[in-house]
Amino acid sequence: MKRVPLGPTGRPVPNVTLGLMRIDGMSDDAVRTLVGTARDAGIDFFDHADIYGQTLHGSERRFAEALRLTPSERAEITLQSKAGIVGPGPYFDFSYEHLVESVEGSLQALGTDYLDILLLHRPDALVEPDEVARAFDELEASGKVRAFGVSNHTPAQIDLLKKSVRQPIVANQLQLSITHAPIIAQGVAANMQGVEQSISLDSGIVDYCRLHDITIQAWSPFQAGFFTGVFLGSPEYPELNAVIDRLAAAYDVPPIAIATAWITRHPAGMQVVLGTTTPERVADAAKGSDLPLTRAEWYELFRAAGYRVP
Repeated sequence: MKRVPLGPTGRPVPNVTLGLMRIDGMSDDAVRTLVGTARDAGIDFFDHADIYGQTLHGSERRFAEALRLTPSERAEITLQSKAGIVGPGPYFDFSYEHLVESVEGSLQALGTDYLDILLLHRPDALVEPDEVARAFDELEASGKVRAFGVSNHTPAQIDLLKKSVRQPIVANQLQLSITHAPIIAQGVAANMQGVEQSISLDSGIVDYCRLHDITIQAWSPFQAGFFTGVFLGSPEYPELNAVIDRLAAAYDVPPIAIATAWITRHPAGMQVVLGTTTPERVADAAKGSDLPLTRAEWYELFRAAGYRVP
């Protein structure tokens, strides 16, 4: 398992992680098997959020109940959670009170004294950076959160936070897959008139994160769009799957490893956040952690997904 630096901290973390949004309702044995398979593959980084599960903090609680980690076992892994989305609206709340309350709930549910990383879960249009800073300062000073990041934020939204927040932003969790890659595709087709791909929707967030040492965490790495189903094996993407299958045979890996490798091959040093609850898919996806796709292969996959390479 390849490891990459976590933002400006430089702390090495695996470039494939396991997201646990869907484990609420799974049995203890099923959760232990899923996490154990991830650990065997070299994944020791686990992504949560307060809203994951059938109830608030449901998936976090399920994780803790199933694993019952000892203090030494807890120290061996990285636990990341997110706060800021409020149900059932939904709406967003980055107020001091909500962020602190959410972290307290996550710590209790996870049965731990600290989060390694807290992400702000999607942007809050009503954000007051001073309130976020106050929450971050208190959570850091108390030892309850060790590092902070964001998700789905633009460069300007991050800069607005940094006006008040003194802690470094270590990560930005963004949706990215071969078929859902506007954050990369726009730059390839920049300055092309009449090409939808050339329209900037995110103000160059990938380049911004690279410039500021912010680790990009790619969520929904196998989704065709916004929760529209996976592209792997889909009849809607015959050309792409033909290329994936050919490369999988050439590298002697499962097709899902090629889809992982398309992201991990990027020099930004991204982390792929797996959302599957199938242990076999976790093990297979992890095989793309350090797969050395060539530039020609990377661009071939990109074109086969429907993007334009001028």
